[in-house]
Amino acid sequence: MSDEAKEHCGLFGVLNHPEAARLTYLGLFSLQHRGEESAGIVASDGVHMTKHVGMGLVADVFSEVNLEQLKGRHAIGHTRYSTTGSSLLRNAQPIQVDYSRGSIAVAHNGNLINALFLRDELEAHGSIFQTTIDSEVILHLLADPQHAHFEEALVDTLLKIRGAFSLVILREDQLIGVRDPNGFRPLCLGKLDQATILVSESCSLDLLGAEFIREVEPGEVVIIDSEGVKSIKPFPPTTPSHCIFEHVYFARPDSTIFGESVHQVRRRLGRQLALEHPADADCVIAIPDSGNSAALGFSLESGIPFEIGMTRNHYVGRTFIQPKQATRDFQARVKFNPVRGALQGKRVVVVDDSIVRGTTCKARLKSIRAAGAREIHMRVSCPPIMHPCFYGIDFPDRKELIAANRSLEEIRKFLEVDSLGFISLEGLLGAVRGSKAHYCTACYSGQYPLPFGREASKYILERKFAGEARPVEPTGHAG
Repeated sequence: MSDEAKEHCGLFGVLNHPEAARLTYLGLFSLQHRGEESAGIVASDGVHMTKHVGMGLVADVFSEVNLEQLKGRHAIGHTRYSTTGSSLLRNAQPIQVDYSRGSIAVAHNGNLINALFLRDELEAHGSIFQTTIDSEVILHLLADPQHAHFEEALVDTLLKIRGAFSLVILREDQLIGVRDPNGFRPLCLGKLDQATILVSESCSLDLLGAEFIREVEPGEVVIIDSEGVKSIKPFPPTTPSHCIFEHVYFARPDSTIFGESVHQVRRRLGRQLALEHPADADCVIAIPDSGNSAALGFSLESGIPFEIGMTRNHYVGRTFIQPKQATRDFQARVKFNPVRGALQGKRVVVVDDSIVRGTTCKARLKSIRAAGAREIHMRVSCPPIMHPCFYGIDFPDRKELIAANRSLEEIRKFLEVDSLGFISLEGLLGAVRGSKAHYCTACYSGQYPLPFGREASKYILERKFAGEARPVEPTGHAG
């Protein structure tokens, strides 16, 4: 099992561009890091919608032929990792339906904590579900015939769902963006000529030469059509709970999310890590790519030279097939390979963003030792991950989290390193310039910003905790 955390998805939407599907296709490339299981695009010509989804990387899913078939000036796209629902073609997004009031498509980033409760209610009233993903609940609620107008249905739907949800919604001639009131996941607004864009991360706008306008605010709904951008805020006010792990790992370093440069936050994490856990070493190396900025910060603060000690193969993908007689740890080594010339005989500080299960991390460290490193001092730019996430990150059950089941010294021995240090929670929060109370740190602290009431998913209460202690109710801040 991989030691890398996986997040639900990346979102892209565009209204009023002559090559909307192609623009979306390009935008999805810059969001590939947010999901490698599947990709999809739904396009609209103002009357009809066309859809193409597939399993695998963006470049594998789309061809010139199917891009030509995605007609229209409006489109939304999606890259996916599964946190709710299996990795199957039928669960690929965006999901799209035709119903009594026309056509609608939805792409979702996050996780709904009351999805099973809502699904049970909808099925009891005759709804038939085609997928096992929580996002389909949103479509069924939007299509409820009791609402005379779409905006009324939209607001009613949003007030029923709970959890983490950044959404892009496409109607025949309308694009809608939504962030949940806690603002767990990022979503931003951009402009390219006469087109308006919604996207998970600002790096997509840079790729397209588009202008970054602003982030969609927590609890905000932006409705975009030929008349411009309309903003409504249907949710009761609440304290934001931005996912701190977006800064630690998920977002690209060239993005700006939650009002801050991801690279700058990670570099400050590395500096703080060097202050909290200094090391007597000859060089600092990163586990690429998300460890690069933190390793640079560690080097700058400590004065220990930064080296390129590990290379990454970016072309492996999730469908990589191991030989039948695979050597031990082959998949870990085919993705990351140490630079022997930089490591041989050296005392090395290895900076990584996180340790989840510890198995993949151990394999990488073993390869560094085999490349000739004399000492290995492991430094991690986030605190020990002690609790599962229910807001869109595929952190496993507590029994699979190495830090929840072993002491620091036991983890060091398991990894076979000379020393080990995790940044403190205080140090992590000190690296962001915004309010510390506006970040969710539940995976470290166990303080969940959204309470789990009776309508919480059975998956949360029964499966993820599986006899463990129930989640701690919020204390009015993000931990």
